Amino acid sequence: MKKHIVTIALALVLGISLGAQEKAPAKGFTIGKWMEIQNAVRLDLNKYYVDTLPLARMERASLDALLNSLDPYTVYVPEEEQEDFNLIIGKTYGGIGAVIYKPEKDGNVIINEPYADSPAARAGLRCGDEIITIDGESTHGLTSQQASDKMRGKPGTSVAFRLKKVYSGKEVDVTIVRERIHFPDVEYAGMLNDTTGYICQSGFTEGVSGAVRESVLKLKEQGMKKLVLDLRGNGGGLVDEAVKIISLFVPKGTMVLSSKGNTPDSEEKFFTTIDPIDLKIPIVVLVDSGSASASEIVAGGLQDLDRATVMGRRSFGKGLVQRILPLPYGGELKVTIAKYYTPSGRCVQAIDYANRNEDGSVGHIPDSLTHEFKTAHGRIVRDGGGITPDVLLSEKEYGRLVYSVVLNGITDQYALDYVRRHENVPAFEDFHFTDEDYKDFVAFAKDKKFDYRSDARATFDHMKKQLEKDGFADRMKDQLDAMEKALEMDKETFLNIEKDELIPFIEQEIAVRYWFQEAGVKIRLRYDDQLREALSKPLAI
Repeated sequence: MKKHIVTIALALVLGISLGAQEKAPAKGFTIGKWMEIQNAVRLDLNKYYVDTLPLARMERASLDALLNSLDPYTVYVPEEEQEDFNLIIGKTYGGIGAVIYKPEKDGNVIINEPYADSPAARAGLRCGDEIITIDGESTHGLTSQQASDKMRGKPGTSVAFRLKKVYSGKEVDVTIVRERIHFPDVEYAGMLNDTTGYICQSGFTEGVSGAVRESVLKLKEQGMKKLVLDLRGNGGGLVDEAVKIISLFVPKGTMVLSSKGNTPDSEEKFFTTIDPIDLKIPIVVLVDSGSASASEIVAGGLQDLDRATVMGRRSFGKGLVQRILPLPYGGELKVTIAKYYTPSGRCVQAIDYANRNEDGSVGHIPDSLTHEFKTAHGRIVRDGGGITPDVLLSEKEYGRLVYSVVLNGITDQYALDYVRRHENVPAFEDFHFTDEDYKDFVAFAKDKKFDYRSDARATFDHMKKQLEKDGFADRMKDQLDAMEKALEMDKETFLNIEKDELIPFIEQEIAVRYWFQEAGVKIRLRYDDQLREALSKPLAI
């Protein structure tokens, strides 16, 4: 955000003149009225309530309920939650740079995934190493969160570990100096073919525009004649970084964004202020229902200026601007202060918060409720929620079992088990999960707990319960029993049916443990049918 407010002054109007009694109450009067009522309720509860009041919990619940009545992005963050909050919005924390796994409370902590060039990786920690003690304290009895808290800390401070190495079984002592760990927003940049460059961007934290700039220049040196900027699943971040990324491809001084709110300082126009690095290279921007906020600023801005072809699925639909305000006792208020508008004048904010899909993205909006706007070359675009792509692409749909296996951590647990049993693997380019490997996975997964019902079986179970509730199940017993038997399938059979859908997830989990996070993106590219479809489509501009 461009500005931070240091102090807030609220003038509470506690009375109105006789001549104004027939008008709507002033905002200040309404605030004062409800503050008095709430304080009176608190005092009466404190005096008369039969049991001891859980005051801290009550006040937090009250504050959260107040903010939840506004929008999903206006939230209170107490001082003790700011480290986790900074990790979410800034993708940064103080620590050693590794994901840990603790399957048993009375067991050791396991290094699950060290990050590339992190203090953990430089100290030689690798997937499968077990942490016996942290600063001399046994990890037995600690929860995963407690162990993680002990490993985190102020950058520049040291943390001592006693480790059991994964392959040798030897116990060693290692001291690591904590650093500020930042997850890179540019997860991967490379050439898809001789002329097409590709950048996978996962966020908009400070400095990402510089990383995108550097990536574009390197790709141009490698012969790039066309750029694919992949913003699928990118939930957004800093507005300034979005503006700077658009600046790389449009003339200096171009208006690329505006915001409007209830205060003068929330109304602003954003112009590009740096010289572009390329005004002609064809650009494809990929978006989906997970592309939100700053992602929509970039996609919508380049679309409105007819500088890129947007491909994929309709984006999330978050056209709101937040600002972080300091509060007493070290807390912060993240508050929505304005709506933003793309260069054509459209707002991507969903018309109504309630009209959304299960994943939170924009639901169907009829054209009758939206408005037409025109791009720089006169193409028609619409508001009402999200960025509608110039070119719609097919959407990959996975079976119910795939979601169940992945979300229950079965592929993650298997990858750790695989690494423990395979010290040496082929080079990344030659790494593929074979049929024999998949048999090994099935043998591992079939003993794990997860919901392995098919979509059809889950629908049947729901229907059967409804029939029982309505009193029809007994009449249809023979038909229901026959259908249930036909839909019955054991885990092993179903896992083999879903083999082609599960292998990419397994390969990705294994790859990041040997070759770090960038390898995971490369694995995804192997199986990215939507990207291949995008490369086959003509550009809209």
